[in-house]
Amino acid sequence: MAVSVADRPAGALAHLLVVDDDAGIRVLLAERLGAYGYQVTTAASVAEMDRVLARGGIDLILLDVMMPGEDGLSACRRLVQQGGPPVIILSALGDEQDRIVGLEIGADHYLPKPCSPREILAHVRALLRRSAATEVQAEGRRGYAFEGWRMDLDSHELFDPDGVLVHLSDGEFAVLRAFVEHPRRVLAREALLHAARGPDSDAFDRAIDVQVSRLRRKLRAGESDLIRTVRNEGYLFVPKVTAT
Repeated sequence: MAVSVADRPAGALAHLLVVDDDAGIRVLLAERLGAYGYQVTTAASVAEMDRVLARGGIDLILLDVMMPGEDGLSACRRLVQQGGPPVIILSALGDEQDRIVGLEIGADHYLPKPCSPREILAHVRALLRRSAATEVQAEGRRGYAFEGWRMDLDSHELFDPDGVLVHLSDGEFAVLRAFVEHPRRVLAREALLHAARGPDSDAFDRAIDVQVSRLRRKLRAGESDLIRTVRNEGYLFVPKVTAT
C-alpha cells in the first residue's frame, strides 16, 4: 500500500493521509504539511481512509482515534496486520495508558492533542527519515535467520519457522533488526529507542518496553523466549543469528 520513500525521484516528498472527523483539523494539517512540500490527502472516516488506501501511494497516515464508525485504534491494528503504511496517532486521549495502548497495537508514534503542526511535522520527518534509511541500508543484504525464522530486509518481512508471514510495524521491525544485528549482546533501552524512532525521538522509556513486549508475543516459539530481560540494563537477543 505504501510507495518506498527511498525510491522516490530526487526532490519528491512523501504522500501523507490525514484521517480525522474534524474538518478544521483536516484543513489545518493539509495546509501546513502541504506548505512544506508534502502531498496531503484527507479522509473524514476510516471507511474513507480505506478507499484512499485502495488506490495506493500513501507513505504515512496521521490517524485520529475517536471517530464515528470504526475507531482509529481498530483501524491501526488492522493496518499493522495488513502491512500498511506507518501510522502516527493523534488523539485527545493523551495520558500514559492511552499512549501505551496505541503503541501496543502497532502505532509508530502517539501524539496527544492538542499538538502543534510544527510538532507533527517533526514526527512526520523523523518517521519518514527512519523508513528511508532502513530501506537504503538494506540494499545488498538480504536478511537474517535465527531459530528457523527468516527476516527479509529488502521486503521488510518476517517469516516464522513454518514460512508464515508475521506482520510487524515499522517500529517493531527496526527493534528486531537492532537485535539481530547485535545478537547475544545486552542492548540498553536508549539504543533500542534510537533504532526504533531515530536520534531525535522524544519517546519515553516505557515505549520501548511496549515494542519489545509485542515482539516477544510474535516471536514466542513454544515455551522459549528469544528476548531476555537483563534487569537494570536492557534486553538481550538469545539465539544465534546468521546473515542470509
